Amino acid sequence: MKNLFTITLMIIAMCFTTDATAQKFSGLDKSPADIASYPSDYKVSEKLVRVIYSRPQLKGRSITELAPAGKVWRTGANEASEITFYKDATVGGKAVAAGTYSLFTIPGANEWTIILNKNLNQWGAYSYQESADVLRVPAKVSKGSESLDAFSIAYKDMDKGTNLVLGWGNTRVSLPIVF
Repeated sequence: MKNLFTITLMIIAMCFTTDATAQKFSGLDKSPADIASYPSDYKVSEKLVRVIYSRPQLKGRSITELAPAGKVWRTGANEASEITFYKDATVGGKAVAAGTYSLFTIPGANEWTIILNKNLNQWGAYSYQESADVLRVPAKVSKGSESLDAFSIAYKDMDKGTNLVLGWGNTRVSLPIVF
């Protein structure tokens, strides 16, 4: 009898409880997160570098509206992008220890400054501190033939490493990484 009473109470409680079934899920992010790893081939499980970033879209705006020249930019949208080196590397000619860093950039007409910063879990560049920079190197800017509405990161193979390539609109920013 006691078990029947307990089961009846549980059924009544489930009928009037909407927490489990009324969960609201947000729609897709306007700047979805993405991951770019090197080597890019999904069959290679031992990666050397990985960038986690969000992908803002131009939607008729200019790059300088979203990433103003001469100002520190979070290199994407939402949280500051993070780059992980799984082994020591040479980035833009300077040594970087294996580890995870926030990835910032300072856009410019002919070159962008690439910044690796030791402070993680930052929203945008609002709490960026130059004193936490581990590396600042220039990266070459070129023009791509294809216009990319969504900010993108890819890799281009080199003899001893790769070029990390940032692409947005027709702008391409290339940073050599050697392992």
